[in-house]
Amino acid sequence: MAGGLCLLLLLFCGSTISEVQPIYKLPPGTLDFGFVPAKTYDTGAYHEPGPIGILFKIVHAFLYLVQPNSFPQDLIRKLAQQKFGNSQGDYQKAIYYEIGFIVSAAFGLLFILLLPLVGLCFCMCRCCDNCGGEMHQRQKKNADCQRSCFATFLFVASLIISVGVLCAYAANQHLTSQVRGAKKLVNSNFKDLKIFLNDTPAQIDYLVSQYNTTKDKALSDLNNVGPLLGSRVQEQLGKEVRPALDAALTMAGAIRETKEALENVSVSVEVLQEGTERLHANLTDVKMHLSNTLNDSACSAVQAASTCNIIRNSLNQLNINANFTGLPGVSSQLAKVNDVLKIDLSSLVQKGYASFNDTPDLVVNQTRNILSDIKNVLESIGANISSFTKTLPVEKILADLTIYLTQSEAYVQDYFPVVEQYDFYRWLGCLILCCMVVLILVFYYLGLLCGTCGYDKHASPTTRGCISNTGGNFLMAGVGFSFLFSWVLMIVVVLTFVTGGNVEKLVCEPFEDKTLFKVLDTPYLLNQHWKNYLSGILFKNPNINLTFETVYSDCKENKGIYTSLHLENLFNINEFLNISMYTEDVALKIEHIQINLSKIILLDEIGKENLLNFSSSGIEGINFAAYLTEINKSVTKVDLLSFANDLEARADQLPKGALENALKGHASNIRVIHNQQVVPLEQAMSTLNQSIRLLKRTSSELMVKVKNVISAVNAAQLLINNNASQVIVQETKKFMDTVIGYFEQYVEWVKESIAMEVAACKPIANVIDTAVDIFLCSYVTDSVNTFWFGLGGSSIFLIPAIIFAVKLSKYYRRMDTEDVYDDVETIPMKNMENGNNGYHKEHLYGIHNPVTTSSVEQW
Repeated sequence: MAGGLCLLLLLFCGSTISEVQPIYKLPPGTLDFGFVPAKTYDTGAYHEPGPIGILFKIVHAFLYLVQPNSFPQDLIRKLAQQKFGNSQGDYQKAIYYEIGFIVSAAFGLLFILLLPLVGLCFCMCRCCDNCGGEMHQRQKKNADCQRSCFATFLFVASLIISVGVLCAYAANQHLTSQVRGAKKLVNSNFKDLKIFLNDTPAQIDYLVSQYNTTKDKALSDLNNVGPLLGSRVQEQLGKEVRPALDAALTMAGAIRETKEALENVSVSVEVLQEGTERLHANLTDVKMHLSNTLNDSACSAVQAASTCNIIRNSLNQLNINANFTGLPGVSSQLAKVNDVLKIDLSSLVQKGYASFNDTPDLVVNQTRNILSDIKNVLESIGANISSFTKTLPVEKILADLTIYLTQSEAYVQDYFPVVEQYDFYRWLGCLILCCMVVLILVFYYLGLLCGTCGYDKHASPTTRGCISNTGGNFLMAGVGFSFLFSWVLMIVVVLTFVTGGNVEKLVCEPFEDKTLFKVLDTPYLLNQHWKNYLSGILFKNPNINLTFETVYSDCKENKGIYTSLHLENLFNINEFLNISMYTEDVALKIEHIQINLSKIILLDEIGKENLLNFSSSGIEGINFAAYLTEINKSVTKVDLLSFANDLEARADQLPKGALENALKGHASNIRVIHNQQVVPLEQAMSTLNQSIRLLKRTSSELMVKVKNVISAVNAAQLLINNNASQVIVQETKKFMDTVIGYFEQYVEWVKESIAMEVAACKPIANVIDTAVDIFLCSYVTDSVNTFWFGLGGSSIFLIPAIIFAVKLSKYYRRMDTEDVYDDVETIPMKNMENGNNGYHKEHLYGIHNPVTTSSVEQW
C-alpha cells in the first residue's frame, strides 16, 4: 500500500502542470493556466453532538477533576519501547498520573465488596428482629418531623438517581444512534477516497495538457517575431533615428515656409511701393484743394480766421510716413530657394521613415529558418513530457489502490451488520442496567406515594391502613433490590470509568492537541533502528524528517500529497522541472538570430546636398533692419480718420455757409482715401512684418542648424549600419528571456499545483479524524463516559436512599405491637421500672394485634 502510494505520488510529480489560480486580472506577459480540476469532498470531519453535548462537557470537567495531570509523554514512550519499569520512578510517575482513577476505582471496589456484605448482614440482623426488623415502633413527639424529613430526603435522592439514570439512558441511546449512523459516515469516507484516486489522473492530464498553453504562447510570439522583436529593435534604434528624421522633416517644412515668406515679402514690397506713390499723390491733391478753400474770403472773417489758421497749419501732416522705395529686393534668395525646392526633401525623408519602419519585416525575413527550428524544439519538449508521464505505471498503481479500497469497503460493509448486532447486545445490556435502577426507583416512588397518601396520623402504628402499609413494603422492596443490584451496577461503572476515562485522557485529548503525534514522532519509538518511522516505511530511509504530525497537519489543510509526504525524497520534481533542460535548446536557437539592417537608408546624399543648398540660399544676407524700420512706421504721418474728424469738428465751429460745407466735403474725401488706400497698405505691411520676422528666425544660424540635422541623420545611419548589431543582441536576449519566461511560469505553476492542489490529501486526514476524533472519541468514548457518569451517580445515591427508605418504612408499615401508657405511668422514671423502655410486650400486657401477626412478613 505504501509503495503503491509513493509510486502514485511519483506520477504526480512527473506530470508537470498547474499554477496559482488567478484571482485578479493577469498582468501582460503572464500566462493563465486556468484551474486544476478538483472535486469537492463530501465528508465533513466534524461532529456536533447536539443537546447531549452539555453532558459531555460536564463529564469532561469531572474527568479533569479526577485527572488534572498533563499527558505523560515520557511514560508512553517508555511503554512503547518496552522500557517501562527499568527505572524505579516509572511506577511512581504512573501511580501519580493515575492516582485519581486509582482512588475512584478503589472506592468503587469498596462499594462492590461492602454493599452486598452490608446488605447480607442487614437482612440477617432484621431476621433476628434487630436493625428495625422488629415490628414495633416507639412513639415520639417528633415522629411527624422525622417522617417528613426522611420522606423529603428519600425523594431528593430518588430525583438525583432519576437524573443519573436518564443521563445513562440518553448516552446509551446516543451511542446506538451514532453507531447506526456511522455507516453513512464510513461510506462518505470511502467515496472521498475513490474521488481522491479517480480524480488524480484527470489532474495529471490537465497538467500535461497545459504545456500547450506555454507552447502556443511561445509559438505565437515566434510567429509574431516581427512585431515583437522587430518592434523592440525599432524602438531602441528609434530613440536616435526618429529625432534625426523629425529634424530633417522639420527643415523640409522650413524650406517651404521660407519660400512662402520670400514670396510674401516680394509681393508686399511691390504693393507697398505702388500704394504709397498713389497715396502720396492723392494726399497732395487734398492739401492743394484744402489750401484753396482756406484762401477763400470767408476765412478772413473774424469768426473764422483763427479756425482757418489752425487748419492751414495742420496741412503739413497730410503726407506719407513710410518709404518703401529704398528697400532691397529678395528675388535672388527666392530664386535659390525655388531651386532647392525642385528636389522634394519631404519625400526623401518619408522614404527614410518607410525604410526604418520596415524593420519588423526585415526581422521576419531574416529569422524564418531559425524560427522553424525553434518550433521543432518546442514540439519535441512537449513530446518528451507526454512520453515521460506515460512511462510511469499510473494506471496500474491506481488500479491496485482502487482494488484495495474496494476490498476494504466490502469488508467494512460485510462486518457492519455484525457491529450493529453486537451494539444491539450492548444497548440491551445497558438498558437492563438502567431498568434495574428504574425498578428500584419505581418501588421508592410507589412507596413514597402510597405511604404519603395512605398515612393517617391519628392511626396508631398497629392500626395503620393498608395503603400506608403497602407503601412501607414498597420501600423495603426497593431497599432489597438496591442491595441486590447496586454491586452489579458498580462493577459496570468501575470498568467503564477506568476504560473510558483513560481513553479520553490518553487518546482523545492528546489527539486533539496533537500531543499524541509528538509521541508517535519520537525517534526510535516504533522501531528501535529507525529514527523516523514513517519515512522508514515509505522511503526505506528513516533519516528523512517525515513526521506523523506534519503529514496530518498538511493533509488537514488539503495540501497536495507530494508536499505532505515530502515525496521530493523519492522523486525530486525540481530536477525533472529543471528549466535548463527545457530551454537550453530554445535559448541557443534564439541566440543564433542575426539581423542585418544595413539596407535601411534614412536620407540619401541628394537630400543632404539639398539641405546644404538651402543653407547657402542667402536669406541670412537680407537687410532685416531696413525692413523692420519701415514696417514699424505708420503709413501716414497722421491718422487720416482723426484728421478728418478734427477737420469736420472745426468746420462745425464756422458760421453756416459754403466754407463749412467745403471743409466737410474735404473731410469726407480724406476718409475715403483712408479706407481705400491706407487700410490695404496697413494689411500689406502686416504681411510683410510676419514674413520678415519668419525669415529672420529661419536665417538665424541657418548653416549651423542644417549641419546639426545632417550630423544627426549621419549618426543615426551610423548606428544602424555599425552598432545595430549590439542593439539587436540586447533585444534578442530580452525576447529570449520573454519566451523562456513562459516556461518558467509553467514550471512554477506546476510546482505550486503539485504542492497544493494535485492529489489533495484531505480524505486521508478525514479518515483519521473519522476513526479517532469522531467514532472513537465523540461517538464511543463520550457516550460511554456519560453512561458511567449517570449510572455511577445513581449507584452512589442508592446508599442514602437505602438509609432513608429503611427509616421511612417504619412510619408507613403496620406494626405488631405499639407503646401503651397508663395515665399514672406517664412519668419516664416510672416507665423505667417496667424494664422495657416504656413499651409493653405481649407476654406482659397481652396487647396483641391479630391482623399483623398473621399477615405481615417480618424483616
